Amino acid sequence: MKLKNLSLIAAAIALSLTAVPFAVNAQINPQTPTQVKPVREKGLFQRLGLSEQQKNQMQEIRRNSRTKMEAILTPEQLQQLQAAKQERQGQPRQQRGQGQRSKMGFASLNLTEEQKTKMREIRESEKNQIQAILTPEQQQQLKQFQENMRSRRQRPNS
Repeated sequence: MKLKNLSLIAAAIALSLTAVPFAVNAQINPQTPTQVKPVREKGLFQRLGLSEQQKNQMQEIRRNSRTKMEAILTPEQLQQLQAAKQERQGQPRQQRGQGQRSKMGFASLNLTEEQKTKMREIRESEKNQIQAILTPEQQQQLKQFQENMRSRRQRPNS
């Protein structure tokens, strides 16, 4: 009888010793692997190795596109967009973009078909202008990055 109790106690101790590292790890990393997002050490355009001139041109292209897009909006839509931007700035960086696109930004502005068409044209023009300032190697890197992003979006979360 003592041998049986002793073996049960030994088994309980062995089980608790093996379970402790898992419990500690669970407390340190409460997120499941599907919830963990990769840390972006460098922005896309830093990874492309843009020159200062390219960075300046890129900023100018984006600024012009933003101005054109805002000019398409009604005063009410512009006000909504500004409010959404301010709300977004108050959030921690990790929470931005997690299901927020439908509530914030252009998706919530109820754009007319004409506005949507003009926005697409502006985005297409911006894309073409950006492509024009990139070297062939940078264009290839950008294309590769975009393909990777598409495949990630299409991959089911399992």
